[in-house]
Amino acid sequence: MFEYFPGNYVWNLGVVATLNSGGYIDEVDRACRPIRDAATRGEDAGTEEFLASWTAVVDDLVEAADRNFTQGHARTAGRTYARAANYLVNAERMQSADAPDRNAIYRRVLDLMERSFELADPLTRKVTIPFRDTTLPAYFTRPADVDGTTPCMIMWNGLDSTKEHMYLSGFCHELARRGIATLMVDCPGSGEALRLQGLTAQIATEEWAAACVDYLETIDTIDNDRIGLVGWSLGGYYAPRAAAFEKRLALCVAWGANHDWGKVQRRRVDREGERPVPHYWEHVMWVWGHTDLDEFLDFADGVNLDGVVENITVPFLIAHGENDRQIPVEYAHRSYEQATASPKRQLRIFTADEGGAEHVGLDHLPHVSDFVADWVTDTFTELAATTQRATTFAGNQGG
Repeated sequence: MFEYFPGNYVWNLGVVATLNSGGYIDEVDRACRPIRDAATRGEDAGTEEFLASWTAVVDDLVEAADRNFTQGHARTAGRTYARAANYLVNAERMQSADAPDRNAIYRRVLDLMERSFELADPLTRKVTIPFRDTTLPAYFTRPADVDGTTPCMIMWNGLDSTKEHMYLSGFCHELARRGIATLMVDCPGSGEALRLQGLTAQIATEEWAAACVDYLETIDTIDNDRIGLVGWSLGGYYAPRAAAFEKRLALCVAWGANHDWGKVQRRRVDREGERPVPHYWEHVMWVWGHTDLDEFLDFADGVNLDGVVENITVPFLIAHGENDRQIPVEYAHRSYEQATASPKRQLRIFTADEGGAEHVGLDHLPHVSDFVADWVTDTFTELAATTQRATTFAGNQGG
């Protein structure tokens, strides 16, 4: 993995995620160069300097985008607003939960994203999914010029990512080019749902899945028989859990096999393995709505897929990096070995030689993204063919 800040995994992860989500290396270098010394003080110290330095580049880009728009160059402006959002959301995720103006910073990210959709991506729009007495915020990307109904993938976050990270990864556009829509959701505990609505995470993620499927079933252009679910990082727990119990889902992808997230937390207390964000325990308890670490660790023991993935009865892909320093690769094998009821289960381990070997493939995200998109496309095609054969057989029997 490219390591701009030697010895600081958490900061390097943010840099690599940014570069693999459309960041320009010159702009990232201008954001990082002034804070190289700050990075040597550890993952928690200096995060305010990180934000300030990256925000300076964001401000320059917004000014340039404004000029481009005034000059009539709408697409250039929209793409520039998107890069500004990329840098700002990756700087925002590095801050402590109670950092001053954090919500204001995130609202600026939302505004930049909306502006970029308006000017450069008419296939994407913001939507809201009814959930309990509130909503789950989401982005919806549709394929262009497709006749009839299309399959759709629901995409879920991990511990510290947002729907903006999912969109900027480009995965939704790869699916769109393959004729598949994507619903990128800020689930409870992530993104807008956590920051602006106070919704925290839960073990029973099938409730979120039910809300997402209910919403998609109201869209005439979606094939209700081909709705899948993909989750990355902690989503590698959220998604398989949901697919085990929400039977309207047609397939599931664990993009990072988070089979026993509770055990990972026990290891992190003992400083085993790497952590994804600064101010880690503050962040993780914010996500789950806890305030006492010992009580949280007892609760987290239940974030576990033992006895759960056995209930997955749809195609199931597990994609994991061999050098994932956050989630042990052994968990990918455990999910695969236990998912015996899946009619099509596949374990794909990405190696250092090919790239994609780090956590959720952030060292070579497009490589992993293409593989997942191709697997999803092939599987949806197989499901459609199976449905067609069943329909034809039933018609012949009736005749």
